[in-house]
Amino acid sequence: KKSQSHIHHHRAKRKMAMVVAVGVLHNHLLSASSRIVCLSSCSRPPLSVSSGVAKVVLKKGKTQLFKDGSPMVYSGAVDRIIGKPPPQTGDVVIVADGTENPIGWGLYNSVSMFCVRLMQLQHESTRDPSCALNIEKLLQTRITQAVQLRNSLGLPSDNNTNAYRLVNSEGDRLSGLIVDVFGDIAVVASSAAWLEKYRSHVEACLRSINGINHINWRPSLDVLKEDGFDISSLKQTSSAPPLPERSMVVENGISYAISLEGQKTGFYTDQRENRRFISTISAGKRVLDLCCYSGGFALNAASGGATSVLGVDSSLPALELARENVILNRMDPEKVAFFKQDSTEFMKGALSREETWDIVILDPPKLAPRKKVLHNAAGMYRNLNSLAMRLTSSGGLLMTCSCSGAMTQSGKFLGILQSAAAMAGRKITVVREAGAASDHPLDPSYPQGQYLSNILLRVL
Repeated sequence: KKSQSHIHHHRAKRKMAMVVAVGVLHNHLLSASSRIVCLSSCSRPPLSVSSGVAKVVLKKGKTQLFKDGSPMVYSGAVDRIIGKPPPQTGDVVIVADGTENPIGWGLYNSVSMFCVRLMQLQHESTRDPSCALNIEKLLQTRITQAVQLRNSLGLPSDNNTNAYRLVNSEGDRLSGLIVDVFGDIAVVASSAAWLEKYRSHVEACLRSINGINHINWRPSLDVLKEDGFDISSLKQTSSAPPLPERSMVVENGISYAISLEGQKTGFYTDQRENRRFISTISAGKRVLDLCCYSGGFALNAASGGATSVLGVDSSLPALELARENVILNRMDPEKVAFFKQDSTEFMKGALSREETWDIVILDPPKLAPRKKVLHNAAGMYRNLNSLAMRLTSSGGLLMTCSCSGAMTQSGKFLGILQSAAAMAGRKITVVREAGAASDHPLDPSYPQGQYLSNILLRVL
């Protein structure tokens, strides 16, 4: 009897354990089911549920390029556009693959070869849904990120540098937008139609940045025309008081008067780190700065202890700024001089006088604005550099530059320099290669954003 009772007791315990186990399993299944329901509802890509937004559907085989991050959707990559009424220039659109699954969203242009400028990919929209299809929010987020990057680079810095690039187009993921800061002035170079549509939002974001009190909006008219923008519709009036033609900035501890009506945004911030490098190698040297503009390289050479510096440029307004900058920095005008002449003609004259310099800097204007003139530009670069090499003393240094994106991206600049050396009867070695300063970030999926080459050569 005792044995039978013992057996019945164990059977009851096993039944109870099975009931508990089934209950636990049931609860787990319910929990898993609820999680699946939650995931299916909460992680749904925000672009897939959008209504009233047109879709730009890509051709077969074109999707991966843009999934990999390329920000420009060319019109030739588009198969069809879904949406009634059809989107207008500046409208937000979804970019989708051939099966109409979204891969991202961007800003549409009905005329430009850039049909869509992609602003955010699908996985980014899922991770940060607050910016999905919201250009105002995205502008605020991207400009804030740009400020944070410059701050991490030490820009601006008290008493040393308050002139820098705040937004660098595709490099800061705001295609077509360039913002240079000069003290408390933000100079905006707009080169995309969508920026004119959202100008007030861009300006509001910039005004919220500590230290920026004025905005100078400078549309790039030729580029905007290519982007299909009606130039006559540009905003002509502003409630803000007019800015002075000139402003004062500090870069690498050197003061500059800059013209807000001058070239580009008024000052070439891209060469800041290369100018600083010149100051470290100029002590006791004779320095020639060709195409000197307002004297950036020349002043850095003088600051670094050069025995004499000569700047040459064909622009009288630029040279007036350069001479003013000499006075601003209390430099000796006998030691830092500027001469108005075409650089080619100056070099030919200097060769006839058998003059040479320890360091020669050659930073010509953009000679190859587009690929179709690259061949002719190559000849001009070769001739200029050949003359500059002949003016460089044996064992001296030549810092030569190209700001032509077509030239830099072609990879042919070094070959042209080698050809120039052969023409000059000189031997060169590469000492240093650089590009634009670190406040000019590049998007590796958009190599067209790389434009500046700065190469230091030893000339024998």
